[in-house]
Amino acid sequence: MLNITKNQTGSALTVALEGRLDTNTAPQLADELKDALAGVTALTLDMEALQYVSSAGLRVLLSTQKTMMKQGEMKLVHVGETVMEVFELTGFSDILTIE
Repeated sequence: MLNITKNQTGSALTVALEGRLDTNTAPQLADELKDALAGVTALTLDMEALQYVSSAGLRVLLSTQKTMMKQGEMKLVHVGETVMEVFELTGFSDILTIE
């Protein structure tokens, strides 16, 4: 289960994720982001309530990062310990902007 809350102000979009980003929910996030990123130059993913990320979730984050590199910036905020561990083990902590 993944809850996605979007909040847009001008060209800045904040997306709060709650639950699990896995094989079942990654396509949902991909679809939501694909539709939402037009005209967005600053994307913030709030991961405070995200409990888990799988490889499918990492793929969505990576493809979103590639999209945002062309049109602006993407950052991750409030990354929890468990999710941060996954980012560090996979090297994603070097690729993604995490605050």
